[in-house]
Amino acid sequence: MTRRAVLIGTGSALPAKVVSNAELAERVDTSDEWIVERTGIRQRYIADDTETTATLATGAAKKALEAAGVEGSSVDLIVLATATPNQTFPATATIVQDAIGANGGIAFDVQAVCSGFLYALSVADSMIRSGMAKRALVIGAETFSRILDWEDRGTCVLFGDGAGAVLLEARESDAPDAPGILASRLHADGAHNQLLYVDGGASTTGTVGKLRMKGREVFRHAVVNLASVVGEVLDEVGLKSTDIDWLVPHQANARILEATAKKLNLPPEKVVITVQDHANTSAASVPLALDQAVRDGRIKPGQLVLLEAMGGGFTWGASLIRV
Repeated sequence: MTRRAVLIGTGSALPAKVVSNAELAERVDTSDEWIVERTGIRQRYIADDTETTATLATGAAKKALEAAGVEGSSVDLIVLATATPNQTFPATATIVQDAIGANGGIAFDVQAVCSGFLYALSVADSMIRSGMAKRALVIGAETFSRILDWEDRGTCVLFGDGAGAVLLEARESDAPDAPGILASRLHADGAHNQLLYVDGGASTTGTVGKLRMKGREVFRHAVVNLASVVGEVLDEVGLKSTDIDWLVPHQANARILEATAKKLNLPPEKVVITVQDHANTSAASVPLALDQAVRDGRIKPGQLVLLEAMGGGFTWGASLIRV
């Protein structure tokens, strides 16, 4: 019998404050038309002083547990993807662990920026397959508003805050159509470090720093890399892009989503798009979109769902799941 990591619950959490493009234009030299035309973004959620990566992650985790109908104490692994942790250490995952009553298990953070959730999902999948864990929470959570340069209209309009989570459970089956994570592929290329980065850090400047990005170069690499890694995942399981029921991509920019879908020969109606509502929430982006599509009934049990993302580093990855 094959041991698989099966998705049994999803959840998400957003800050209370919604900031429209029009509101943003009051403090930044931009306009609703400029933002929508270039990105597809119409609003984003921004955390206040009482909302942190940990509180958002905990909210998403509790909703995933509720959806699955299980207690937090049954979770023996938490992998939290974030580039904006509450503290340099300890891991924000340990704060969530305590909040849901899962103390004593495994809890740690991973950092691969916008690809972070895919990295975390792959790590949790491997630990479940190896027998190190039976039930895992995989969370992507960010408060990117804390590291934005609000004078740079080329970047500050692109991002928002939020969290998404999935609950995985170990199950055994040899049935060809059994649910679970079927395949994952991850990559990184540090040669492009300076195309999307934060200009600070404890070891270099002693400051948190602000996000910096060369948008055109990022766009060019994103479309090529995402299409390539999706192809790798599909080849591993002997499927074609036409076999996919849903593509849940990283919600960075509507143009990237459209270009990637076109390169994969996927019709727009098979792509889950939430960038207009949430903007780019980095590691939270994919699980946020996934949870929304599960809760509104688009994604149904038995369907094939492909997740993909690319972020600073560069890092990129994809995962195929039968839900």
